[in-house]
Amino acid sequence: MARPVQFLCKTVRNVGLVLFYYVFSIGITFYNKWLMEDFHYPLFMTLVHLTMIFLLSTMTRHLVSRWTGKPRVVLSWRVYLVKVAPTALATVLDIGLSNWSFLFITISLYTMTKSSAVLFILFFSLVFKLEEPNPYLVVVVGLISSGLFMFTFESTQFNMEGFLMVLLASFIGGIRWTLTQILMQKAELGLQNPVDTMYHLQPLMFLCLFPLFLFNEGLGVSSSEKLFRVEHLAPLLYSLLTLSLGGALAFGLGFSEFLLVSRTSSLTLSIAGIFKEVCTLLLAAGFMGDRMSAVNWLGFAVCLSGISLHVGLKTYYSRNKGPSLRPLTSKSSELELPLLRADEDEDSPGGEDEDCGQEIPLR
Repeated sequence: MARPVQFLCKTVRNVGLVLFYYVFSIGITFYNKWLMEDFHYPLFMTLVHLTMIFLLSTMTRHLVSRWTGKPRVVLSWRVYLVKVAPTALATVLDIGLSNWSFLFITISLYTMTKSSAVLFILFFSLVFKLEEPNPYLVVVVGLISSGLFMFTFESTQFNMEGFLMVLLASFIGGIRWTLTQILMQKAELGLQNPVDTMYHLQPLMFLCLFPLFLFNEGLGVSSSEKLFRVEHLAPLLYSLLTLSLGGALAFGLGFSEFLLVSRTSSLTLSIAGIFKEVCTLLLAAGFMGDRMSAVNWLGFAVCLSGISLHVGLKTYYSRNKGPSLRPLTSKSSELELPLLRADEDEDSPGGEDEDCGQEIPLR
């Protein structure tokens, strides 16, 4: 009797964690598109988000340190600039270009094009030897590439400028997530906890993006009636509130991914990511008026099949050969937070559905 109840509790918990992840992941996509329709300063928006994430991660680190009585990791300047800076640069370019593209393209085109990041992640994982070459990868690349072509073929809402921005963001995203995986799996750095990673990345990301912001948006923002030339306080407070909301969503997304992986598995996050894209397209078609032909939907299905095959292959080979890098599981002491601790019977061997050999997810 106890075992079915325990299974039911775990199922409810996992579904709750997936829904919690969906709220932030889908929410920030629609938030960015909604904000860009009236606020045409994506780089300034990204800078505000980075500031919010840094403040929230700093506060979280402080609270966790007070709760556990253990100090959080702080990197030396030399290690910080040499090890973290490349990841910060790739991350901010990925996020900045993605946000920028919402000025030109629909949510459905953004979602579909962003799915191509799997190809670039796969490519750079092979370059950095995080993945082993496999003949099935040719099928994965073929499915995703052909699906992307079919989705953009004769699209009535296609915009080349926005499409190229997202495609470039996906390419840089491949570098970003590969470097992030290496960064988080280096035990000597102590950045296995994503909150610590976010805390260290944001300042460098802000400094990398700020010159580009000054060049493209500095004059426009300084003369904007919504920020620095307001005649009444209410519009300014509204602008700051809506921008801060995006920062909270971005922080919540990173934290919800961490909760989902640490209490289930990275496979769960990958599968949840596939269904999240389906939900995003359905919501975009239903609420945002995105128009998609039968060929576009077929292309989306082909692309999803390629992503699903990639997830399945990673799961199969990780179970049979083990990870190529140091695995991180929810039982690792580096990943423990007061929010994530469970009862002894819940963490007993064989009692979890976790993939002990699974690598950090790259989605």
